[in-house]
Amino acid sequence: MSLHDCCAAAASDHRCEAIRTWTTDGSQQSQTRVRWCLNLGEWLVPSVILVLLPKCPACLAAYIVMGTGIGLSLSTARTLRLLLMILCIASLLCLTVRHRHPVMALIFRPKGIR
Repeated sequence: MSLHDCCAAAASDHRCEAIRTWTTDGSQQSQTRVRWCLNLGEWLVPSVILVLLPKCPACLAAYIVMGTGIGLSLSTARTLRLLLMILCIASLLCLTVRHRHPVMALIFRPKGIR
């Protein structure tokens, strides 16, 4: 296994520890802890926003007023809530397709393989 030039220079540094992960084609690759945390953050940020997003537009307006001091009308809060939901779901779908998640492999499996 060959290291990247940037990792070879920092291999003596204990902070740049490599984590081995398996790719979808079965090969093994190394990732630094920073990259692993960034990959995890890509999934966590939209997931947490989606989970903590209130169901009621009035509650969203109240949270925004408490956090920022900016008042919103209910129609604006409803539109903002819908926009946040669409953006979070779209980003999670893009991540799923990009990483070829095992769930996608189960859904889009060829018909002959069951």
